Amino acid sequence: ESLHSSIGLLGISAGSLLLAVHFYSLPRAAPLIPSTVLGVLLLILSSLLAYAGIRRSLRNASLFLSLCLTISVLWCGYGVVFILGGQGVLNDTGDFRNALVPGLVTFTVALLIVAVVGFLCREVILAMIASAVSLASAHEVAVHYSTAFTSSAVACNYMIVCLVGGYFALGRILYFLTKEKVALPGTDLAKTKTREQIKSTSGSTNHFAVTGLILNMLSASVFGCRLLGITDKLFLGQVPWLWAAGIYQIGICILSYRAMDVLMATFFGFTSILKFAGGYCLLYPVWQPEVPTPFLVVFSILFLVLSLFLALQSPMDGLNLLFYVAYCIALSCSPKGFFEGGPQGVDVAIFVASALMTLVHLYNEKASAKIPTGKAAVKALLARSSFVKLREGADLHAPYLGYSKYADAEVLGYACSVLASFAITMTGDPKAPLATVVIPWVVVAGGILKLLSGSVAFARGKTLESSAFILYAVMWIIWGLTRYGGLYGTTRSFHAVVGIIAFMLFNGFIVFCTLFLNMAWFFYSLTFFLITVSFLLDALHALPAGYDVAATLIFGLVSFYCFLSALFNSIFEGSCLPMGRPIVQLSGVGGGMSKCLHLPARKASSVKRIADILKSGGTCGIPTDTVYVLVAACNRPDAVEKAHQSKRQAQDRPMSLWISSLKQLEPAKHLFTPLLWDFMEAAWPSPISLVVPRGEWVDFLGMKDSAKYVGTPQSVAIRIPDCSVTTHLIDLVGPIVVTSANPTGEADTTHHNQVYAKLGDKVDAVLCDGPSPENIASTVVDCTKIDSGSIGFFRVGIIPKSQVLQILEQVQKK
Repeated sequence: ESLHSSIGLLGISAGSLLLAVHFYSLPRAAPLIPSTVLGVLLLILSSLLAYAGIRRSLRNASLFLSLCLTISVLWCGYGVVFILGGQGVLNDTGDFRNALVPGLVTFTVALLIVAVVGFLCREVILAMIASAVSLASAHEVAVHYSTAFTSSAVACNYMIVCLVGGYFALGRILYFLTKEKVALPGTDLAKTKTREQIKSTSGSTNHFAVTGLILNMLSASVFGCRLLGITDKLFLGQVPWLWAAGIYQIGICILSYRAMDVLMATFFGFTSILKFAGGYCLLYPVWQPEVPTPFLVVFSILFLVLSLFLALQSPMDGLNLLFYVAYCIALSCSPKGFFEGGPQGVDVAIFVASALMTLVHLYNEKASAKIPTGKAAVKALLARSSFVKLREGADLHAPYLGYSKYADAEVLGYACSVLASFAITMTGDPKAPLATVVIPWVVVAGGILKLLSGSVAFARGKTLESSAFILYAVMWIIWGLTRYGGLYGTTRSFHAVVGIIAFMLFNGFIVFCTLFLNMAWFFYSLTFFLITVSFLLDALHALPAGYDVAATLIFGLVSFYCFLSALFNSIFEGSCLPMGRPIVQLSGVGGGMSKCLHLPARKASSVKRIADILKSGGTCGIPTDTVYVLVAACNRPDAVEKAHQSKRQAQDRPMSLWISSLKQLEPAKHLFTPLLWDFMEAAWPSPISLVVPRGEWVDFLGMKDSAKYVGTPQSVAIRIPDCSVTTHLIDLVGPIVVTSANPTGEADTTHHNQVYAKLGDKVDAVLCDGPSPENIASTVVDCTKIDSGSIGFFRVGIIPKSQVLQILEQVQKK
């Protein structure tokens, strides 16, 4: 914790020192640091600050996160503007001023908000840094508009940041190196650490929302400053602010999924599209004059639906989204789009609303007394309703299969399909004229954000859905760039056709697989076939008039239903808009999705819950030091019989017995020969199962009637696993009966997802730990004749024969 704080503060100090030197030397004919070099250094420091802020945020909620990410965005855009100036792209002082001022205005206000909250919540050092950078930005704006201000004032503010940040960073480094024995005055973390960690564990607050709202202020400032006359024009020099905001907004979207906030993550994904589109239109200041513009109307509908659902969680956030509904409508009604006064007026309103929401979110994160957002009132109102019920509790973001650190991103994936499909219903020349529309709206929305959705879906165990999202994302990118970017001509059509047919074959496989998933996904993937056929016919120059519009409309409407269904299912209990049942039902496919518990193995509470299930007569799938296994408590014959039947256990493959320590066999030690006991002691814990003669020692483990299902009448396989989770579970339950977590004759189970697929509807719970550490089962050694000096091998697994024989030889020498 000290180290990450130190990295962030030292990065702020280093950047401030660079800028202080730059502004002190600005009156000179040749500045000490060339603009290009300064820009590159600021970009490097912005990356460092982003890393430090995110790493710190995973440990506790702090103002430090908002400060680091805000300054990181500032220096990222600032650095690119300096590089453009150094390379001669910005020709005169006026261009440099028009490029810098929108960003400086945003961060003056944003960092002032951070400073105010810091002072109110007694984060004095961070508040001082934020206020000094805010003043520096304000002074720099004043320097551009009045000769009464000099650059020395800006340099002085940055020197304050450098000194304060450097002192605090060095204090924390000292605190870290001396193991909390030495702390400079004002840098001691011991007093605040406990309070911050308690706050971080209470609730599920999205601490990244503040940065996302500041990024919305930044993009709105670029266009709002033009309307208010602060800047003279919109041009290339302002693109760095818009695209820096867009790139960071995608990062905030991912981090919001990590914070389990589906709706705000979707909102930030939507706004990133607007930022990329705005920047692209400044690069190519040509707006399509055709009306109506369906994709903007549809985008406003998506924003409206999202705002209604978000209002159920936080009415203030829901009202904030209504500004974006108005923004999309204003864009669709304006022939020149971003360049007209209507959308720019809404940008000014978005700037003010985002600043207020930033203040509310940041203050409510840090202060004990909260600013009311209407959340409690809506919750109380819905509690009286008998029609709908909000999803709450620990299982709100339970993964589809197993443990995941991310919330579900399907809402964003479906929304991107809607937006991309309606964007290409625009009529006109299918090459360069539509590039301004299609590249930001189809390639970014249908491509980049859908790739993001596919990656998050994969992290949640949705292998089929993630494969489809990623395939469709690649298809949107290729179609957008080749057809509407004019990247292929007549001579390349054959190669394009071959690639499209390959995509259609892949999609055919996905359509087949969705037969076993649900009806909504079947129609979603099937209607995408219409899109690929449209692309194919276009490449062959045989596209019928209106076919592509009809295909994209059908796919867009199906995607919109999936979008609404995913939203309803993420907010409300039950299925208000169901995705439908699988068209083809197969036994074992989809098992465990509805009634089988999935618990993360890294939590002690999960292991305790599995132990309670086993004690009450349940059967569970658990991870081990090799592959996943199916277990039941020895002292529950009913559970052992259930495990035996659910696995369709073959008579020639009996179930084995596991213990956590030889102390559990200590009362029966006299029933084992000295050589066998010493061999067990030397071989365990390990992935070695020892088949030993059956005897009275079995009764000491309390097996009772379950003994008939374990081993054979002559012998029993016994093992102590080399896995702390498994041995801790056995300590809680007692000896357990074990068999592999797969029907007899099938391959070993190496992931908790496979446990669901094979036995999910036949077990009570699965302890999820991702991929198993090994793909090979344990080695099974025959020790029934060990006293004669020989052992046999029923199965050679992860431990080779030579290693087992070496252990026996060492025991015999003793």
